[in-house]
Amino acid sequence: MRIARRTGLVPGVLRVVVGALAAVVLGSAPAAAGPASDGAAAGGWEPAPSAPWDVPAGARCDFPVHGEPVVDEVERLVLAKHPDGSPKHVAYRGELVVRVVNADTGASYDADASGTAVVEHRADGSQSWTVFGPVLVGVGEGGGNLARGLYLLDGVFTLEISPTGYKTVAMVYGDQDDLCGRID
Repeated sequence: MRIARRTGLVPGVLRVVVGALAAVVLGSAPAAAGPASDGAAAGGWEPAPSAPWDVPAGARCDFPVHGEPVVDEVERLVLAKHPDGSPKHVAYRGELVVRVVNADTGASYDADASGTAVVEHRADGSQSWTVFGPVLVGVGEGGGNLARGLYLLDGVFTLEISPTGYKTVAMVYGDQDDLCGRID
């Protein structure tokens, strides 16, 4: 098993991305806003563990896939809430390594998905992600602007998820790794 971790970002791009993420984070909540969540009130960041998951053959890869975190130190910070109290803007950070397994053969790959993201949860159920670094993205047949598959997207990009679940990835800088091909 190998752990995938990319570190090829150009220093100038890194400064621009960090500045952009800071602008998104700082611009997400009014300056006079108080703590956004119980976790924030208690000290800010709170654990955001990932659950194991399974997808059947044909949903992402030609074979059934199981995913399970082997390292999960992800935290979240609720930056703003909707009037009903549900999260509106949430920042995520921390180490996440997911073991992706071909359930038919047992072939596996440890994917480092330790990216940082700010997610806007919209009232209509859609989401907008601003991402720096690697994250796992699964796309069903006809379910996005990427082909059906399971990807480790790394770099600087946005991910729009419509209310119906259609995923649109717009890469600013980076690449994608086809995890179905790694464990086929």
